[in-house]
Amino acid sequence: MTAHIHRRSVLGLAAAAIAPAAWSQAADSTLAEIRKRGTLRVGVTQAPPWYSKDPKSGDWASGVGVSLGKQMAADLGVKFEPVEVTWGTAIAALQGNKIDMMSMMDATPERAQAVDFPKTPLLFYSLAVLARDDLPVKAWADLDKPAVRIAVPQASSMDKFLTENVAKAQISRFPGNAEAIAAFQAGRADAVCLFHPPLLAARQKLGAGKIVVPTPAQSQASSVAVRKEADKSWVEWVDKEIGKFYANGQTQKWYEEFLVGFGLDPKASPPVMKEMLGKS
Repeated sequence: MTAHIHRRSVLGLAAAAIAPAAWSQAADSTLAEIRKRGTLRVGVTQAPPWYSKDPKSGDWASGVGVSLGKQMAADLGVKFEPVEVTWGTAIAALQGNKIDMMSMMDATPERAQAVDFPKTPLLFYSLAVLARDDLPVKAWADLDKPAVRIAVPQASSMDKFLTENVAKAQISRFPGNAEAIAAFQAGRADAVCLFHPPLLAARQKLGAGKIVVPTPAQSQASSVAVRKEADKSWVEWVDKEIGKFYANGQTQKWYEEFLVGFGLDPKASPPVMKEMLGKS
């Protein structure tokens, strides 16, 4: 996902290297094991809008990854079983046969060495800015001006993009997302640049500013990680499922349902379907 999550994925890969090897000796495929067990074990971590735990009940009640997992479990005729992990431990959890899938994992070449990914993307998210309400922003060119101050996490993919494409602006670099958002909140920046999901919670908390995906949109796909195994029946089933949900608009609907429950207007938030970018 975002740059800090990519860094944590390195820890996950390291942990995966020492994960139990027992699963590789199992006779049944993941798909067969799920049906035999009667549950689909879905990795979850507190990260709205993808996963959200109800603080009162303790239930994993909402989020795109939760809705997807529940529907996939229903389609398999089994129960949804959330298993708490972190972005950094999800790959090890897959290899150690602790979970069956983890949504919102970008299919990087490094991760693909340790786990499998379906061919079809789960959804897309885009590089975005949370900008002052009075700052006119439609294209990246609108930000490429000496008078515009932009906050960004240092040494991130967002930093690299701004350095290469918005070099005329005053770019202030910070250790992480929180510090960059704080600079915007304090008025030390006119905009903060991140991939759009983390900006949703920031916008709600601040109560001001607008989230914009400047054109041309810089989008990337996210996916579902599954255990790597010789039998491809599980990854192929997952591929068909997420392809179906994307094509019929269900993935976008789950996303919008979460936004409404989170107190956000879907019309004011960037979509997760590539075909809808620039139309919202």
